[in-house]
Amino acid sequence: MCLVLAAAATAPAAAQSKGTVVDFLTGVAISGYDPVSYFTEPEPLLGSALYEYEWNGVPWYFATQANRDIFIDAPEVYAPLFGGHCAMSMARGFLSDSNPTIYRIVEDRLVLFYSVGNREAFDIARPTMFTRAVTNWQALPDHPARAEN
Repeated sequence: MCLVLAAAATAPAAAQSKGTVVDFLTGVAISGYDPVSYFTEPEPLLGSALYEYEWNGVPWYFATQANRDIFIDAPEVYAPLFGGHCAMSMARGFLSDSNPTIYRIVEDRLVLFYSVGNREAFDIARPTMFTRAVTNWQALPDHPARAEN
């Protein structure tokens, strides 16, 4: 029994799959924050449904038409890594939601965190934690396609 528990503890995000964190009420990615604004503004901006774009089956909001257009040209550059899941949790081998106001730009990519404590723990060993998070994310299966009604 101990062997089974040890194996389960080391399996990355077992029984989970890649997907984008969405607001559970609206279904919008990263709680409606404009992903481009993390790179262009001192603080991230809330987007608007006026500037919505669907990418990877999820609606994303933008503060301006220009930010929407920038995202459309290179969504993989501006969308948060790990589908917007907490980077520290991903480094530890499991998925958890994140708070879009707790973030870092790491290696020119947006990473989000569940809490300030998780961000601080990630920062203490950033190169190691970042590598672990990327490895664990890559090991996850892709999110199954949504059934069409």
